[in-house]
Amino acid sequence: MLTSLTLQNFALINHHELSLYDGFNVITGETGAGKSLLLDALSLCIGGRADTSMVRHGKDNADIYAQFEFVLPATKNRSTTAKDSANNNTEPSANSNDKGTVALIQDWFERHEREFDGEILIRRQLSSNGRSKAWLNGVPVSLTELKELGAMLVNIHSQHAQQALLKPAFVVQWLDNIAGLQPLAAQTEHAYRAYQKLKRQAEEVAAKEAHRNDRIELLNSQLADISPLLAVDYEQVEAEHDELSNLEALMLEASHAVQLLDNDSDDPDAMDLLGKAIRLCDNQSDVSPTFSQASESLHLAQQHVSEAAALLTDYAEQQLPDPERLEELNALISLGHRLSRKHGLPASNLVQEAQIWQQELNGLVNQPSSEVLEAQIQDAWAEFKHLALTLDTARQQVAPSIGEKLVAQLQPLALPNARCEFVFTPKDESHYNAQGAHDIELMFSANVGMPMQPLYKIASGGELSRMALVMQVLLATHQTLDGQSAHSQNQHSDFSEPMLVFDEVDVGISGGTAQVVGELLRQLGSRRQLLAITHQAQVAAQAHQHILVQKHHDTKEGQTTSQIDIISHDAQVDELARMSGGVNITEITREHARSLLADVSSE
Repeated sequence: MLTSLTLQNFALINHHELSLYDGFNVITGETGAGKSLLLDALSLCIGGRADTSMVRHGKDNADIYAQFEFVLPATKNRSTTAKDSANNNTEPSANSNDKGTVALIQDWFERHEREFDGEILIRRQLSSNGRSKAWLNGVPVSLTELKELGAMLVNIHSQHAQQALLKPAFVVQWLDNIAGLQPLAAQTEHAYRAYQKLKRQAEEVAAKEAHRNDRIELLNSQLADISPLLAVDYEQVEAEHDELSNLEALMLEASHAVQLLDNDSDDPDAMDLLGKAIRLCDNQSDVSPTFSQASESLHLAQQHVSEAAALLTDYAEQQLPDPERLEELNALISLGHRLSRKHGLPASNLVQEAQIWQQELNGLVNQPSSEVLEAQIQDAWAEFKHLALTLDTARQQVAPSIGEKLVAQLQPLALPNARCEFVFTPKDESHYNAQGAHDIELMFSANVGMPMQPLYKIASGGELSRMALVMQVLLATHQTLDGQSAHSQNQHSDFSEPMLVFDEVDVGISGGTAQVVGELLRQLGSRRQLLAITHQAQVAAQAHQHILVQKHHDTKEGQTTSQIDIISHDAQVDELARMSGGVNITEITREHARSLLADVSSE
């Protein structure tokens, strides 16, 4: 859950640290006061797009900190913090910690080689020059990583989120999630992708089939041509060839070197000179240690010279090279030169090129034939078709009861005549896709006597807003047939985040409808941490924590700031009265506000 949100030099806010409740948190305030700033700040902390206008005027940087706490499976619940006792009304009845989500977060930290002890501190810094930085638990983090992690922490529903209902894919995904069919849906999609991959492979094979045999023949010819070079180290062949080609001259030079080092004639040599120097040093070694040290070094030098002379003597007295070996080396060198000119590469690089040819040849030889691929395609299609039909059958079995639950939740929201139904239209087999074998539409009618039509065709903005809220509430609270919550079963869906954020989801409603919406949000907040912006007093009264945002003008400083306060008791009564009665707050509007709070307390 999100425990605190700290803003520094962020838009209209100088500095504020907001503690959030484990339940339904509501944000209210007059239009333009800065309510959306809190949602903007939270969005930035989960990888949202930055804007230089978010940096307070006259400041170089804006900093936002978001702290999350989760109960790890092996630990006890965290101790009560100051914010837990700071609010009005009643305590939420259940902790919003989602164990499935915690497991996903732990996996994410392990994959990114980061430590996770149940606490997450995200810092996002915006600069007035347009740059942006982020840190996770004090360590730099990329925005891509932050978005991945943020998707597991928070799910933000903007005031236009109901537009998602206009997309058929959303309805199908929602139905699968609430029915616990997401694993089967994912398996079906995977099978379809595998089938499509085989089809593309078959098309590529067919396109290359005409040139395949010619290419195999060419590669075999090239590899056979170069095979003598593959069996040797060409650089060593070149070195041996150079030496043997000049061996007589080298042997003569070795003989001359031996004469200079150690000879049997009267001519002076190195060994004689070293012997004389050693005797001189030995004679003086008792007088000075320097001569003794020099004698040791000269003895060592004499040994090295003797070894060098022996090596050169052997070299000078060796037999001339075998003509056949020299001829063999000449042939390899000539082949290397010819292939080098033919392929435009140094001979020493032809071995690497041959490895590339061999890999290509192996791929062509081992490439499945059209007949083999066709059999694999048929098997893949049969598997996909079986899964698709199984999935659609399961959807059709649960759809009526889910439609009834939608209606039961919609009718109290000033839609007493609402009707919903999922309609399944079989696709032609050639149009089966990753979503299954049927087109699925959510049909809707709000009025008596009017036929149901696709939701996107007839629903008003207010009806879409209420439908979006009901669908989210059902998803968070619904129990699947085996008794497990839908979002805990489907940990990899878009609906598994522990915190839900609603930006004016109650737009377009009022009165008793707003009261029911508030009750739904409170019900949702008892299961998941919830943050919502509202203009409805009936909704705000249902919150476990009430956050008020007000705008202040400092005439001395010449600046405008947004002030954020957690309110309760009289302050909350005044704010609810303002929301109910407008600018002029009277005792009557206050009494109405008190009655709203009293209704919540009596539950």
